[in-house]
Amino acid sequence: MRAVRYYGKEDVRIEEVETPEVRPGTVKIALAFNGICGSDLHLYHDGPIPPAPSTTEPHPLSGETLPVVFGHEFSGVVEELGEGVEGLQVGDHVAVEPLMVDGTCTACKAGKYNLCEQMGFIGISGRGGGLAEYIVVEERWVHPVGDMPLDHAALIEPLAVTVHAVRHAGVGEKDAGNVAVVGGAGPIGLLAAAVLRAYGLKTIVSEMSEVRRSLARETGVADVVVDPANEDLLEVVRHETHGAMAAYAFDAAGVAPVVAQLLDTLGAGGRLEVIAIHTKPVELDITGKLTMQDRVIGSAVGYANDHAEAIRLVNEGLVNVAPFITSRIKADDIVAEGYEKLLDDRSEVKILVSMS
Repeated sequence: MRAVRYYGKEDVRIEEVETPEVRPGTVKIALAFNGICGSDLHLYHDGPIPPAPSTTEPHPLSGETLPVVFGHEFSGVVEELGEGVEGLQVGDHVAVEPLMVDGTCTACKAGKYNLCEQMGFIGISGRGGGLAEYIVVEERWVHPVGDMPLDHAALIEPLAVTVHAVRHAGVGEKDAGNVAVVGGAGPIGLLAAAVLRAYGLKTIVSEMSEVRRSLARETGVADVVVDPANEDLLEVVRHETHGAMAAYAFDAAGVAPVVAQLLDTLGAGGRLEVIAIHTKPVELDITGKLTMQDRVIGSAVGYANDHAEAIRLVNEGLVNVAPFITSRIKADDIVAEGYEKLLDDRSEVKILVSMS
């Protein structure tokens, strides 16, 4: 079968590889769409970083070194069931939770398998990937999505990231009508705003890019859109909350000035949840920004038992992922129309890739 394999910095190749065979407890999936993620861009442009293996050091769970089949945001159709698999049928549309975990560490035993000490990702650390014709995956990671279109199903993985962050922040039914500020309107910021709106919160999205502000407005995930370069975000929040300020803020930008600004948008006892990955340390006035306002700061990574909720939100029409699919390309064009284009084109949210 054909597959896109990752060799290292700026080196991906479409090659013929052996088609995987189903084993007891596993599911063979004919792959449909794979979304390009920010982590894919870092790997392509900057080179291997954990949990990707190197050319000499294998990942501890997959046992594989580079090259590996690329892609971890994917959907497909069940092709074959291994012995002992229940709850799935051939022909089911599915999304995959692309994890590999040891199941024995403290985090795994506590149900926080997203924090596994040996965490790996299918499509980054080995065991196949979404940029191929087929993949074989353990039953526990395969989630049926009902009649959901397969291109929509490819966004369940990033949507689950935002569901996890919103849940981790403690957002619940009690918060309907509260205000949440989202800093950054990239894919994760937009999806986080969509989840918050689905849960009944009023959303204020702050974003420097005019194109992405338009996306936040046109997709309906933002009640209010702010250009922080030309508008006073704090005054907007104060006006929209009648002086109470926001109950929650979500950092989907990953830069220090946004963290400080978002903390200022919070009312007394408010919570900032960091979803973005920060590549540099952030200096924080703990006493002034947190302690004296009884505020909370938390951060969330990945997902654990969140895919079912992400699927429910889409299937019940509470989150519409269709507007976030901005391009569909063939794997043959993945470098020029995918990895390189996403560096500069702020109009792109999610590019889906197909082998066919």
